[in-house]
Order: sequence, then structure tokens, then C-alpha cells
Amino acid sequence: MITNKADRQFEQIKQLLSDHKELIDAYDKLEPIVLQMLGAERMSIFQRRRQHQDLVARFKTGKEVREIKVPITPQSIAGYVALSQLPLLIADPYNAEELAGIHPRLRFADKFDKSSSFTTRNIICVPIMNAGVLLGVLQIINKRQGDFNTDDLEIANELATMIGRQFRFELGGTSKPFQYLVHKELISERSLDELLANSKDPRQLVQRLATEHRIAEDELGHALSVHYQVPFLGYNPDKYHLHQGNSKLNLSYLKRNYVAVIADAAENPIILMAEPNNAALLMEIESALGIDSYEINVGLPNSILQYLGENTGSGGTPGEMDEILDEIGGGAEDLEEQAEDLSDDAPAVVRLVSRILHDAKRLNASDIHVDAEKNGPTRVRMRVDGVCRDITQVPASHHNAVVARIKILANLNIAEKRVPQDGKLAVKMSGQLVEVRVATIPTVAGEGVVMRILASGGAMPMEKLNLAPRNEAVMREMIKKPHGIILVVGPTGSGKTTTLHAVLGELNTPEKKIWTAEDPVEITQAGLQQVQVSPKIGFTFANALRAFLRADPDIILIGEMRDKETAHAGIEASLTGHLVLSTLHTNSAPETITRLLDLGLDPVNFSDACVGILAQRLIRTLCSNCKEAYQASEADLGFIKRQYGEEYLDEIGYKEPLTLYRAKGCDNCGDTGYKGRTGVHELLSMTPELRALVYKESAVAAMKEQAMKDGMRTLTQDGIYKVLKGDTDIAQVQIISGTE
Repeated sequence: MITNKADRQFEQIKQLLSDHKELIDAYDKLEPIVLQMLGAERMSIFQRRRQHQDLVARFKTGKEVREIKVPITPQSIAGYVALSQLPLLIADPYNAEELAGIHPRLRFADKFDKSSSFTTRNIICVPIMNAGVLLGVLQIINKRQGDFNTDDLEIANELATMIGRQFRFELGGTSKPFQYLVHKELISERSLDELLANSKDPRQLVQRLATEHRIAEDELGHALSVHYQVPFLGYNPDKYHLHQGNSKLNLSYLKRNYVAVIADAAENPIILMAEPNNAALLMEIESALGIDSYEINVGLPNSILQYLGENTGSGGTPGEMDEILDEIGGGAEDLEEQAEDLSDDAPAVVRLVSRILHDAKRLNASDIHVDAEKNGPTRVRMRVDGVCRDITQVPASHHNAVVARIKILANLNIAEKRVPQDGKLAVKMSGQLVEVRVATIPTVAGEGVVMRILASGGAMPMEKLNLAPRNEAVMREMIKKPHGIILVVGPTGSGKTTTLHAVLGELNTPEKKIWTAEDPVEITQAGLQQVQVSPKIGFTFANALRAFLRADPDIILIGEMRDKETAHAGIEASLTGHLVLSTLHTNSAPETITRLLDLGLDPVNFSDACVGILAQRLIRTLCSNCKEAYQASEADLGFIKRQYGEEYLDEIGYKEPLTLYRAKGCDNCGDTGYKGRTGVHELLSMTPELRALVYKESAVAAMKEQAMKDGMRTLTQDGIYKVLKGDTDIAQVQIISGTE
């Protein structure tokens, strides 16, 4: 209950606050009044820093610690109050039981006590709010006599409300854009007012602040964030891309209003605006997109235009793509006629394609997709860790020029647009020659291009394939066989070639002669005789295999068993004393057997020749920097038991309660929670019992059942083993298993 004396003191405080424009000026006079009201020793006001998700004590008693920073988490008292936006009254901050009763992770940050002679005995901590927005935290420490009570808490709450109302602009909001720069003494009030009055639009205003007053982009963004009370987001194509709904909006409308609808890796929509207080514009965008769940961020006009494809300097010098696109003239339609002189007449197009290729290498992308759109700009997307993301947009008028440039590099016919074409190009990146496979496909909107960046470099060591212990032991035994055929199967891009070259790395010794036929040769190893096949001139896998047999090899790698002829030749080679390694596009190891028998292979010959079949997929791995442990839920446990099989659980050390890991997100992984990929495997070993089933051409189900008895574990089971290991999470395993 607030007494008459307290009322008089509040009037005194109200007058004091109104007499000062800034809290920092009023603080020295405010502090003794508050401490007297509450009979306390110390007081701190923490300011929220939105960009860092933490609090900074800019106003405090005591000089021992010059700056106190506290993250907004339950691991400190001020951080918990900011997170929960609830007031706290702590009788003894060193009493762990009292803190645990509030929140199990609540801790008292005693490092500040330890760094001085001061000891904290009790605390009142309340959030400073205004218009439903957290601006900071008020903390009062050490009641001189006895403990703080509910009356004290009421006074602290009232005081926090007054501070929030009076100093909203200083603690987290300003009365006009960029006023925060005045408080930071980066510009005078008069100069800012002149710029606000004389700038035609937000872009011109920002450019003048940056060029005439040399204010950094981060400072400008933070000033806008402080004013509009929403997070600032700069141009970061590694983490954000255009949202699919962006194409529903007119591009000139978006550019005119400085708005972009973008998304993070999880496809969560973010409306990025130069003026996020424009409610009418926001309502129009929301209505056009038909979305009701999104974030609103503030961005600088140039960053917004970069997302819209006008200013895309991703990974090059700042604004490099913007300069490139500005250079591209209006004569893009005539480029095909001038194709031979393209590098002279359209240097910007040349640099644009080069920039796209370099960005793909920098992002470690596996594919680049240049997709024509019927009524909109051309989208450039890249597949990173198996997931496609928008990178930039090229104006529709320049689509033909870009495709023509790629065709010239890949030695394709630029005049032929009616049929698909395939080719290859090589580019030098960071001193290394990188080969790119190019495929063009005619669509109703124009020619689409897909470029696959081929793996380069040496073989991966077998230990890094992340095979389960049983699979690795069996695989090592298989490759010791003097003859037979070992198959690695899976869809395109599942890492089959990487696995085969890892195996060859183990087998590659001076006493072994190894020949490989590949299309294309991606990974090179010293000691191997590697041949690139060329079906266009009749040099097929089957022809290469027959040639190899005349060259007295011990081990042969055939890139792919594409047809009956190659499969027959591979089986014959394995039966005549050679170890043959090859790949096939099938979904599982047992299914591979029936696929080959359907090709017309003799069941007896195949079952005698086959040593084993390894099926594999690639799944995303959790970022090691930010993955977080949690206790498995009933749903998680049910999924694991169902998919692994309760009878097998002991072999992977399953014990309840079970600790699993999940994606969180940090700067290292672009806030996705995932970084890199690893293999999940299904290794079938040809045993006498399984061989008997192959003789009879039994059903896939029967062969799978026998393989399981022989020790094979499915792709899903291996995925679950890797979940328990902490490599990945259940969501990724559900993707490969197609179950929930």
C-alpha cells in the first residue's frame, strides 16, 4: 500500500523526470530519492539491447563494475524478469531452493559481488514496460532493515511505469527516426532535422546519413530498430531468401515502398520494411499474401532492394551484383545474334554468371537452378545441404543473356531452344579448377538451367563415412574379397561416389591395379587409372569394362550400371576373378536384387558374384555449435521403438530416460540448426541363406526378412542410431522414412 509520504515522493520524482530530457541526466538526482523511499542500498536500471538479446546496466550505483551485461535468459535474475516480464521479490539470492522454486534454471550472477567488496542480500526486480513493449529492468538491492515486502514491490512497479512512460525514447524508442544517433552524438539534432525535412524518401535520407555524416550501416539500422521497436535485419543472403509469396506482389510496388517478404531456412515469413509503422501498407501486404503469422523487421532501403534482386552483392564486393545489373543494357534480346562477341559486348553478363558460380562455391552448394518465371524476374536458387534456397533474382529482360552466357561456357548450341541440352564447363575458383555439369530444359516461361557443381579433390577416409560399427566391420571384410561385386545404391546426390572412392582409398596399394570408368571423373586419387566415358561417341560403361579386362586389373569401378549390357559385363568380370564396385539407382538393398534380376541377370550367377549391397542416403546433421540436449518425449520414444523394433533396441544402448538433441540455430549454421550432412546406411551381406532365396527369385519381403536375421539394419534404423549418437534429430529421420 502506497502511503501519503510515498505519494509526495512520487510527485517529486514526476517533477524531476519532467525537468530532464534524458534519464542519464536525471539519474543522479532520482537515485537517492528511490533508495530513501525503499530504504535500500543500491539501484540499477538495465536497458534492453534488441539486437543482442541482452540487458546493459547503463545506470547504476557503485563504480566497481563499469559495465554490466546480462543475457535475456532464466540464468540471471534481471534476465528472467526481462524474459518473463514479471516482477520478482528475492529474499535471498544465494538460496538455490528459492530460485529453483521460481524457475529451475534461475541463477544469481554472483560474479559482480565477487569482483567487489559488496554482498547482495535481497532484491526487488521489475520490468520497465511501455505500450506492451519491454524497455528494460529496474533492480533495487539490499533493504537496510529487514526484507523487502509487497508494499516495496508496489512502489518499484509504479516507479518502473513512470520511467517507461517518460523515457521510452531513451530506453527503447525515439520520437522520430534516427534520433538515437543524436543521443550517441553521431549527428546534431539540428543536422538531423534538416536531413529529415530535405530528403525526398527514406533511401535518400539513409544515403546522406552514410555519406555526409559517415555513419555506419549497423548504427543506422540500430537507430531504426530503437525507433520502430522491431529488430533490424541487414542483407544476409546466406540466412534469408525471398519468400515464395513475394512473387504474388508487384515488384515495382515493393521497390517503391521499400518492402520485401523474405524467409529464413525454415520458411518462416518476415516482412522487411523501411517504415514498419506504415499500418496501411502492412495490411495490404498481409491481405495479398494471405498469411497471418509473420515477423516484422526494419531494414535499410538498399538492403531491401538487394533482397528484391536490384542490389545483390552476395559474397563479392559490396553492391557488386547491383553494379553488374546496372551495367546490363537494354539490348539483352539481341545477345544471341552477338553471341560470339558476348564477352566484349556484355561484360556485365559475364561477371554476373561468374558471381553466381563463385557464390555457389562459397555457400558449398551442390546445384544452381536458374528458373524462368512467366510473369516475373528469373529466380536463381541454390541447393545447400540438400535444401533449395533463393539466392537472388535477375530481371526477366536479362534471362536470355544469362542463359546464352552459360551455354557458351558449356559449349552448347545457343540458337537451339526447343530441346534439352547437356554440357560441362570448368571454372577456376580460389585457384582450384571446378567442373560444373550443365543441363538446359525448355519450359513455357523460357529456358531453365540447372548446374551441378561436381565434387573435387581427393577421397574421403573410410573412417569419416560415419558407418555404424557393425556396418564398418562387415564392409571392411567385404572389400578384402579377391573377387565379386559390391554395389552402392541410392538416389542421385546420395553420396554413392564418395563412398566408393573411400573404399578405393582403402584398397589403393602398390600391389593392386585399379581401373575406374566414371561419368564424370569427380574425385581423383594417385595410383588409380581413371577413365571418363563418353556415350556420345559410343564409349559406354560396357565398352570401358571390356577394355579394362584386357588391361589385367585387380579392382574395377564402374560408375553406374545403367543398362542390362553393363550389368551383365560387371557380373562376368566379377566371376572371372576381379573385384567390381558399382552403383545403381534403387531405394533399398533388398530391392536392388530384384531390380537386377528383372534386368535379365541369371539368379545363380548374380547370387554367386554378389558380395554385398550398401544402400545409403544423406541427412542433415545438427550444428555442433548450437545443438541442444533435451529429454525424449513419449512421442519420440514411441517413434524410436516402432521404427527400430523393440527386439533390437539393446544393441544401440537404449535406456530410459533418453537424452536426444534438437536444432536450435546460431550464426555458424545460418540460424537453421543444421550444418553439413552425413550418411545413413543399410548394408546387406550375401549369406548362404540369402543366396538360396535369390536362386528361387523370392519376393523382396522374404529377402529383407532374411537379411535382417543376418544382421542388416534398415536406413531408418541406422538413422535412429545416429539420432541417439547426437548427429541428427528425429525430424530428419522422419523425412527419409516417410513416417511420423
